[in-house]
Amino acid sequence: MVSLRTCVVALACASSALGARIQNPSIFLPSSAAKHRQDVKNIFLTSWNAYKQFAFPHDDLTPISESWTDGRNGWGASVVDALSTIFIMGEQDIFQEAVNFTTHVDFTESHTTDTASPSVPSVFETTIRYLAGMLSAYELSGQKYPELITQAETLANKLSAAWSKGNVIPYGQVNINTSTPTIQTSNIAEAGTLTLEWSRLAEYTKNDTYRALAEDSVRLLATNPAPIPGFPAQGIDPSTGKPVGAYVTWGGGSDSYLEYLIKYARLTNTDDNLFADTWATAVDSSIHTLLRTSTVGNWTYLADLDDSGTIRHVGSHLACFMAGNWIMGGRMLNNNTIVQLGLDLNEGCWNTYASTATGIGPEAFAYISKDGNYSGSTPSAGDIAFYNKHGFYITTSYYYMRPEVLESNFYAYRLTGDVKYFNRAASAVQSIQSFLKTPTVAYAPIDDVDATDSDFIDDMESFWFAEVLKYLYLTFDDPNHISLDKYVFNTEAHPFIAPAEKPSYGSGKLRGANGSFKTTSGPLPEVSFAPKLPPT
Repeated sequence: MVSLRTCVVALACASSALGARIQNPSIFLPSSAAKHRQDVKNIFLTSWNAYKQFAFPHDDLTPISESWTDGRNGWGASVVDALSTIFIMGEQDIFQEAVNFTTHVDFTESHTTDTASPSVPSVFETTIRYLAGMLSAYELSGQKYPELITQAETLANKLSAAWSKGNVIPYGQVNINTSTPTIQTSNIAEAGTLTLEWSRLAEYTKNDTYRALAEDSVRLLATNPAPIPGFPAQGIDPSTGKPVGAYVTWGGGSDSYLEYLIKYARLTNTDDNLFADTWATAVDSSIHTLLRTSTVGNWTYLADLDDSGTIRHVGSHLACFMAGNWIMGGRMLNNNTIVQLGLDLNEGCWNTYASTATGIGPEAFAYISKDGNYSGSTPSAGDIAFYNKHGFYITTSYYYMRPEVLESNFYAYRLTGDVKYFNRAASAVQSIQSFLKTPTVAYAPIDDVDATDSDFIDDMESFWFAEVLKYLYLTFDDPNHISLDKYVFNTEAHPFIAPAEKPSYGSGKLRGANGSFKTTSGPLPEVSFAPKLPPT
């Protein structure tokens, strides 16, 4: 394997022909593209109409019980999160209806009836769904609806209480009704995934405080001591700004912090190399420390590193975003090694889809590499048999309607134009139609991706509209419509208009390491996977 450390420092593996552009300029859409596009739109409209009938104006549809939940503060999360997808699909009447609803939501009070957590939303989740949905819709519509910026500003002012204790790292939750934060430990994904949205809000409101709050948090995370160079531990204590534990993962709790480092550099074209260089250092550390291949199939994976410094041979659907992220970042750094590894990681993630009875990948999985199979649990005889056939085994069997594998497949297609990625997206649509369609309304998660008669899970989260169906639709769409060279997607797949790209990003040097650490300043919240709901 070529040393990435050499490539990053000396750009020995760079291709000047690539520049910092991501998309292949010669993508030819197969003749079936229009049909597949319409199939995705039909899935969207079926889901949307069911939401409107049984759940509106609440947050999410429960498609089996034909009811609703208000897990996102009762502000109509599915409507706001769907805004950019509706616009991209060209459904102007629905878009106008959704904008009219969004501009009349009262973001100063909680509307949820959830007695367990009535008014304490996640700052991260609220930012990536609500703030981003409104900001992206404002941009996509040609800034036609300034009320969306007013609403975003109102909501951000409430969320800014996350910094109200003099802390640099935001607390993860804020009581909307009292404008007070919940004092508890957080994680780097929640603390470090605000820069795209809050910097763009600062631009439109002419209030740079929004950008500074989000950016300063990332600066502290990037300069804290880290278990491996450039890669912070998953946990963070906002009260002190210090790390909690030493767990390293590209999965939940860390994922979008890493994602936003390189995306922020691209969206802002900042001359401050901290963001691109920190990302490059984290990637370099990952290749030297976390990169593994399976003993069966030679699939490429990124392992976790636990608090004791032990490699865990595990992967997750959430972590599979990293393939597309490495494709994007590798192009920005003019580094073919990173790009190729991104494509290799994408193959490993897609294999988790191709190997199941439904053609859909599981929430979490494990594998065996030449350094062992330690994953934190002991595989059963059935697990080993599955591994010997497929090069991984399933550890959490449900599919929660997540987008990450389809997201990376989209990046791979836009990079290469290789029709195999197009065909994979088409097969995913067929699997959705076959196995996620409920007997009554809409679509739902399934309990077991390796069973064609799986039970459903009674929950259809807003990211079904925002991410899954958008990435599928765009895979079949004109690549110049929402080009990866003209837009940067937030972690919820809301596109923001990007400036013309620079020739390259970062200094070409890795950031220095601060050494290893282990702290225990508080318990970590559950961050890695969504709670599993009982089947109905």
